[in-house]
Amino acid sequence: MKKSKRKIVQIVLITIFVIIIGALWFLSASIYNDNINKRFESYKPLMYRTQDFEELNCSKYEFPSDKGQMLMGSLYSAGENQKGIIIVAHGFGGGGHNSYMDCINYFAKNGYYVFAYDATGNDESEGEGVGGFPQGVIDLDHAISFVEDSEILPNLPMGLFGHSWGGYSVSSVLSYHPEVKAVIACCGTNSSSDIFKAGGREQAGDFINVLMPFVKVHEFMKFGKYALNTAMDGFESSDAKILIAHSEDDDMVPIEYGYDLFYEKYKDDKRFTFLHFTDRGHSDFFIDGKNTYKEEFNSLFDKWEKSLDYDYKVEENKKRFMKEKAEFIEKNLDRKSWSERLDVELFEQFVDFYDEAMTLN
Repeated sequence: MKKSKRKIVQIVLITIFVIIIGALWFLSASIYNDNINKRFESYKPLMYRTQDFEELNCSKYEFPSDKGQMLMGSLYSAGENQKGIIIVAHGFGGGGHNSYMDCINYFAKNGYYVFAYDATGNDESEGEGVGGFPQGVIDLDHAISFVEDSEILPNLPMGLFGHSWGGYSVSSVLSYHPEVKAVIACCGTNSSSDIFKAGGREQAGDFINVLMPFVKVHEFMKFGKYALNTAMDGFESSDAKILIAHSEDDDMVPIEYGYDLFYEKYKDDKRFTFLHFTDRGHSDFFIDGKNTYKEEFNSLFDKWEKSLDYDYKVEENKKRFMKEKAEFIEKNLDRKSWSERLDVELFEQFVDFYDEAMTLN
């Protein structure tokens, strides 16, 4: 009788354990999909235009990614006698590559072809949603193969440039493309799940640590080997020169998820260059801190917003407000000032890095 009771207790405990594990798995997958697997579009009134940048030329190309979804890529150039090609992987949540057009323009003006694309579920590319963070590595893998196989460019050395999600992607993808000569990874993480953890900690606190094992399993089941590869795996698979840049005040991707790990391991490795900052944040990492045009325009916009004779927060007025907001931006945004906020000194360092890594090897 005692053995029977003991067995019943064991069954009950196992059942409870399975239910708890199942609930945590379901919760983790739901939170992941609700926050990550969404479609992202750039805000059109503030998007850069090719004509905002003198001498910048653009040709568009479509290429397939892993499930046949077509991605939109653009080849940028300015002038002739390019030294190499740089492929740009954009960040997460703000739409496709458009917000990096000022970076692209600088590289193009300084002697490089630049191929930039919209990842799955972003802007002009197909996909109902991003799917998950490993999709960034998958799309970049296909973008590199497209550039190499399509013969749209001469046989030139290749570099990668990525920020945030793109910073992780350009590092991890080296596991599949060791032929890449140089990588600049800004504000990135070591693993795909780290990106989720960094954002989730803000909402869930330490409870995020309970969910992380299930998040990792969820990513693996969905993306296979791409979910397992880390930035360090990529570094170890390649002889590429690597530049890592990050800022201590980054509140979206804390520096300990990427830069600190890489610096600890590779600080004495001559392949690596580290740029450590204290006041660049995350979203405006590439903007000249002395440039105040964004603040000036925001001040102008705030005055206009306060002058409205209706409550724009009320549901029935939201559509009207969005229309009038777009019209205000179109009329008042100085596109020249908007497109010339890049930190030139920082990008001089970037170009020098690419020149040394790609043209002297």
